[in-house]
Amino acid sequence: MSERKVLNKYYPPDFDPSKIPKLKLPKDRQYVVRLMAPFNMRCKTCGEYIYKGKKFNARKETVQNEAYLGLPIFRFYIKCTRCLAEITFKTDPENTDYAMEHGATRNFQAEKLLEEEEKRLQKEREDEELNNPMKVLENRTKDSKLEMEVLENLQELKELNQRQAHVDFESMLKQYKDYEEEQKRLAVEEDEREMRAMLDQAQARRLLEDSDSDEDPAQVPPAKTSRKAKPTDILQEDPEPQAKKLKVECWERSIGQLSSKATLSGLVATKRKADQGTTNGPGGSGVESQSTQIQNASLPPGSRTLGSSLSLLGAYSDSEDSVSD
Repeated sequence: MSERKVLNKYYPPDFDPSKIPKLKLPKDRQYVVRLMAPFNMRCKTCGEYIYKGKKFNARKETVQNEAYLGLPIFRFYIKCTRCLAEITFKTDPENTDYAMEHGATRNFQAEKLLEEEEKRLQKEREDEELNNPMKVLENRTKDSKLEMEVLENLQELKELNQRQAHVDFESMLKQYKDYEEEQKRLAVEEDEREMRAMLDQAQARRLLEDSDSDEDPAQVPPAKTSRKAKPTDILQEDPEPQAKKLKVECWERSIGQLSSKATLSGLVATKRKADQGTTNGPGGSGVESQSTQIQNASLPPGSRTLGSSLSLLGAYSDSEDSVSD
């Protein structure tokens, strides 16, 4: 069974390689290769970011008239994934890196530029020290002074770290959590207290309204009138009680007091005495008047007029009966 991928070719015995014609290809011919982006870049046309390691189908060519120590330099052409703009970069064997040519800007280029600037300054310093011994002494003095400052700063940082090492962060976090829980508990208790106070107030108001509705309007005490502020209002104070007293006196003057038991008993006794006086003879009127005066003297002043009027009414009725007879 033959192999699927053959590595060795069969050369016949009469094979002559010099008879093979040579192809004349251009030196700047391009090949299509598969590669990954060697660094992070950003497209200048659309601003799309292309991260390091993204795969492209690139065109590769050899840069003419450029070489480093006999090593050729290659150029690569890729297209932006968003706007299809062409981006080119080439190899840099001197720095073992790649150099961006056009179509995009390289990200994180500042670090590389800083390194290049440091290298340039170091090279200039070495050139100066090579021809000037005083410059060497001056640079050594600066280096020693800078080293002392760095050591002092390092010592301060060590002391600061030692101070912070004694701090128990777990206890601090625990205290903070306890404080938060205490604040939450106090807030909940305050809310419950306010709610309880509002419920008690509403219940008291409801009980007051129920008691007001159950009370009889006749039993409600009369509202007190506000006292008068003027000094002269004393003369005009309580006009209604005076009117009531006047009305009572007029009523008592006309018919007397009817509610007292002593007055009724006196009236009955007076009528009997008057009847006896009339039956006894002509002197009965004197007896009647005398008994009436005695009875009136024993009665209160309001019932005297009633007794006298009723006695006169009884005498008048007796006279009518005698006349009719």
